[in-house]
Amino acid sequence: MADTEGPPVIKLGLDDAMAGLVLSTEAHWNQTEEDWRVFLREGVVFGIRTGVLLVATAALLPYSGNNAWISMVLVTASHRRRGLATRLVDACLETARKNGLTSWLDATPDGVAVYGPLGFTPTLQLRRLKLTRPTRAEGPPSSSGSIDALRARDRRATGLDRTALLSAFARRSGSRVVSANGAIALVRDGRTARHIGPLYADNAAAALALVQAIARSETGPLLLDAVAPQDAFLEGLTASGWTIERPFQRMRFGPATAVAEEMPFAVAGPEFG
Repeated sequence: MADTEGPPVIKLGLDDAMAGLVLSTEAHWNQTEEDWRVFLREGVVFGIRTGVLLVATAALLPYSGNNAWISMVLVTASHRRRGLATRLVDACLETARKNGLTSWLDATPDGVAVYGPLGFTPTLQLRRLKLTRPTRAEGPPSSSGSIDALRARDRRATGLDRTALLSAFARRSGSRVVSANGAIALVRDGRTARHIGPLYADNAAAALALVQAIARSETGPLLLDAVAPQDAFLEGLTASGWTIERPFQRMRFGPATAVAEEMPFAVAGPEFG
């Protein structure tokens, strides 16, 4: 879709991280300023301004194997229903097409109605869960996990090489990789809650045990984006106090290029990419 009317679509730079954070905070998303810097530094972020005010964004983050992730699709409340999100997603898709990339994204129910007509097809269903009750910290889980082990498990599960992104998140202050009994997960800071994911395990019991160990070592709220087909895992989470906030739908534009060898129990989060 060509930009035939309205303010132009522009490329944003690192200096726009705080302006992007204002948009995601307005939407009650969990991104931090550093999350924005990852997308601005490693990918391409498109935006629309009215005057000096940034009112809409969308980001494209390239992965290995001719894949890319679309995220940070945001429009400030006063400028919604003007087609801005569609224009920005189209700019991401055009960039992906020029580079021969298959595009992926995680969509809210409202987003599915927008992305479906653009040519996206649904793949994996996700559920955002939250644990809000405060816990008494008992120290970290007994085993610290290896970032190399997490990257290897992530690649088997997704078919994508996300070494740079996972390493960047794992190196942050407050991040940790934990593992036990064949399960491994990344725990990292967010703006309003700590996020668990990605999470891989040999079975639901091991996945639940690791989540419970993490929860016992944390004092604040936790978020987790569970894979809906993992029924036993989801049921175990809700039985232990986690509440489902909303569904998400993973969608793909273009041919399938990644072959998954196993299904994750939780993904890194829609705003993670």
